[in-house]
Amino acid sequence: MASELRFRMAINADEASRYYQGTARFVVVIAENRQKVQFPAQHIRPFINQLGVRGYFSIQFDDDNKLIALKKIAD
Repeated sequence: MASELRFRMAINADEASRYYQGTARFVVVIAENRQKVQFPAQHIRPFINQLGVRGYFSIQFDDDNKLIALKKIAD
């Protein structure tokens, strides 16, 4: 059964470029329930723009903690 966590992310353009280029391999965030979540940086690439990454996100993962989906649900 899939689990879901929600979090806000605000990454400036300089830091976002590290994720986009692959020099930073993982993103670490704190979910609303205060749980620390780490996932591969490649999953935020679709959300990077000239300002960086900003928004409210939902992450879903399976029972083995494998990422199923990352969705932006609000700005």
